Amino acid sequence: MVENSKDTARARADSRFKKQEEAATVRQKAMAEYVAESDARQAKTNKLRALRLAKEAEDLANAPAAPVKKPARAKKKTA
Repeated sequence: MVENSKDTARARADSRFKKQEEAATVRQKAMAEYVAESDARQAKTNKLRALRLAKEAEDLANAPAAPVKKPARAKKKTA
């Protein structure tokens, strides 16, 4: 009888340990996916930022010079 309860307790402990190990594996996989997605998002953001800055620099270099406006003359009042 004592041995039977020990076997039952051991089987329950093994089952609980196995569930905990599986949960830990699932958490590790989820965390790895999260980190991979985060790294990919950061790489894409950096790439798009570099492209935008390059385009802005090119547009600024190729922009025609703004014409200089002459100040408007004051109108003469006729009496």
